[in-house]
Amino acid sequence: MSKNFDVVVIGAGPGGYVAAIRAAQLGFTVACIDEWKNEKGGPAPGGTCTNVGCIPSKAMLQSSENYDHAGHAFADHGIEVKGLSLNVKKMVARKDSVVKQNNDGILYLFKKNKVTFFHGRGSFVKAADGGHEIKIAGATEENIFAKHVVVATGSNPRALPGAAFDEKLILSNTGALAITDVPKRLGVIGAGVIGLEMGSVWRRLGSEVTVLEALPAFLGAVDDAVAKEAFKQFAKQGLAISLGVQIGAITAGKNDVTVNYVDDKGAAQKAVFDKLIVSIGRVPNTIGLNAEAVGLKLDERGFIAVDADCKTSLLNVWAVGDVVRGPMLAHKSEEEGVAVAERIAGQHGHVNFNTIPWVIYTSPEIAWVGKTEQQLKAEKIAYKSGSFPFLANGRARALGDTTGFVKFLADAKTDEILGVHIIGAMASELISEAVVAMEFRASSEDIARICHAHPSLSEAVKEAALAVDGRALNF
Repeated sequence: MSKNFDVVVIGAGPGGYVAAIRAAQLGFTVACIDEWKNEKGGPAPGGTCTNVGCIPSKAMLQSSENYDHAGHAFADHGIEVKGLSLNVKKMVARKDSVVKQNNDGILYLFKKNKVTFFHGRGSFVKAADGGHEIKIAGATEENIFAKHVVVATGSNPRALPGAAFDEKLILSNTGALAITDVPKRLGVIGAGVIGLEMGSVWRRLGSEVTVLEALPAFLGAVDDAVAKEAFKQFAKQGLAISLGVQIGAITAGKNDVTVNYVDDKGAAQKAVFDKLIVSIGRVPNTIGLNAEAVGLKLDERGFIAVDADCKTSLLNVWAVGDVVRGPMLAHKSEEEGVAVAERIAGQHGHVNFNTIPWVIYTSPEIAWVGKTEQQLKAEKIAYKSGSFPFLANGRARALGDTTGFVKFLADAKTDEILGVHIIGAMASELISEAVVAMEFRASSEDIARICHAHPSLSEAVKEAALAVDGRALNF
């Protein structure tokens, strides 16, 4: 086997494996190094997203939503379920099966595209002969040579000081996805994407869920109107969300966790949970990369410093995904991976940060792209706004879920779409129309004049676009 490669990718998460495959498609000899292991010690490419993030969390969200519907919503459809029971171990096993299918799919794509895969930890050794020597520490240790290196090592969950993850009582996203019995009392610190999604899973399955958030505003990055509707819906479902809290001492006992905190009124509080999920953000993963030895520059927050093209401080060394600036989103990582492979080939790979969609897979789903109304106000941009409720949408009524709305924000003069915000069923799918429209700098009028299928949830997108000029037809 050759030990010399045109491109070596360190990390096989969404940014890494996509970069490796695209580089191979462009004619380069490519190797990808990844150390994730499955329960048998074998390779598990896909990174956090596939193994303990996007994919398994969506599997659990779907399973828990099915259970919730069977216990509640089915009756409205005339479907009577008797003797409903829950097998959490089987639910988790299904999640594990979905993960393995994705792991195996990536390995298949590597083989199909002639990407050489190394199972182990990759790290820099030294610059050599116009490239870099890379060490692979796995079952055996070996060194390979790369003309170009793409670092895609992802991120790790941020722990609270004094409350290290043990993944038994104090859980990161990894432990939160491996619970095999429904905890009676579940605490969640952090009302972000992971906290709300995991809290939703276990609330549906029967846990009493308390969410503690340090910030005074709920979902501060989300459009205010959407955030207010989301808070109302989550409270209605039974999620107890406290904002503006100051977390104090966290003590893990034999079978429970005690959290001391100060509430938003300044009063000391104490809560005892059977499990505690800590989801206060993530930090870039540069552990074991040996960045210092080769002079790979990190920024003040520990991210690998890159320019607009994802070039690092080292010649022919690139970095993508969670380990660099920008949103920690799997699809952002994938776009950067493709762009870097194309730049190595002398092409003009491009990533538009302004049209990267965001999604929270709760129920209702939340999705958005572009500017929020509060951002437009802060930037003093003149805009028009239009919204349309799913309550007035025939397809939503037929589904039995009329929660939420679609909201359009457009330039007051040109009518160019500046932002689209959706809360409701299938928001994660509906937002793609807005992304496409914004990529082509479409106006709200363009969306309003496109024929949408009837009945469909997408009609609410069209109606919201019409509402920008006060012309909604169905409300």
